[in-house]
Amino acid sequence: MKILDRYIVKTMAFYTLATMLVWLGIYAFFSFLKEVKFIGQADYTIFEATKYVILDIPAVMYSHSSVIILLGSLLALGYLASTSQLVVIRSAGVSIMQISSIVVRTALMFIAIVIFIGELVAPITTEYAKNSRAKALGQNMAFKNQQGFWLKDSGFFIHVKKNFDGKLFQDVTLIKLRSPDALDSIVHSDSATSNRNNLELSQSIHYQLGKNGKLTTFSQNNFEKYNVQISFNQKLIVNLKKNPRELSTWHLYQQIRFLTKNNLTTDIFEVEIYKRLIRPITLIAMILFSMLFVFGSLRDASLGKKIFLGLMVSLFFELASRIGGVLSLRFDYNHFLSASIPTLVVLAFVWVLLKKKSAT
Repeated sequence: MKILDRYIVKTMAFYTLATMLVWLGIYAFFSFLKEVKFIGQADYTIFEATKYVILDIPAVMYSHSSVIILLGSLLALGYLASTSQLVVIRSAGVSIMQISSIVVRTALMFIAIVIFIGELVAPITTEYAKNSRAKALGQNMAFKNQQGFWLKDSGFFIHVKKNFDGKLFQDVTLIKLRSPDALDSIVHSDSATSNRNNLELSQSIHYQLGKNGKLTTFSQNNFEKYNVQISFNQKLIVNLKKNPRELSTWHLYQQIRFLTKNNLTTDIFEVEIYKRLIRPITLIAMILFSMLFVFGSLRDASLGKKIFLGLMVSLFFELASRIGGVLSLRFDYNHFLSASIPTLVVLAFVWVLLKKKSAT
């Protein structure tokens, strides 16, 4: 790595880390204030509140990473421009495209680190933080899981009235169709357990329906145990109650695969996963777009105002991208194209402008 590259990377790293510390510090302060009202309940102490806030920080950093990296990059470039260092660098024969390339590579390095933290570390710390907080407040986590659900899997419509951690179920009904408009059988059990790819119903009653000419036949059988092959697991059941934004990208993919296999709608999960996949490119487009304001004002006294304007325009573009995802759900557009086309168009437009400016 050249000396200039190292210097720009060092400057961007300093301002990005400073931005992150300030941003997360403000979040932690207000998050702690929200927890103060619970201090004193059961075993919830100041230490428990502080632990909860700290353990939630990786998830917050991941969700706000685009804004943090954008701010850090612009502050670093603003510093280099305000101290005339960019003028010196340009005078030394370094083109705008070369500087942009260094900035983009550095931003991608930051993005890779944040993705690692957000996808691997944040889910673990967030889950532990929620469980630890609930335990300290004396809340029963099992009670929160006692919500029923409907699921389509392995040719059955499955209804569970009470769910305990995705493994133990109460009041379970399996409905099997012979055809879209003909019922084949119903199985009911007061309890069932899930063991990997097998659902075992205890003391179950099996109702079989059939056709004999124009008559519908009906038979009943009692089973000590009734087994059904299933494709869902404990994690998928737990994720049913979660907002897609709370899931890791791998779990989003698993949800989409399971729902697609059972011919169920996956729109909300697809929008979220495509948004995450395109997010690094969106961030690069935002940074490059803001750089147009920086390089257009190297000798301008109002540089700070123009950088601020570039930041606002970039954030507006980020907001517009998110609105595009919502609109694709509402009007049933192609979710991948809705997430990627605006970003790719802006990226190509900005790249052409930067190349043109670099040639002058």
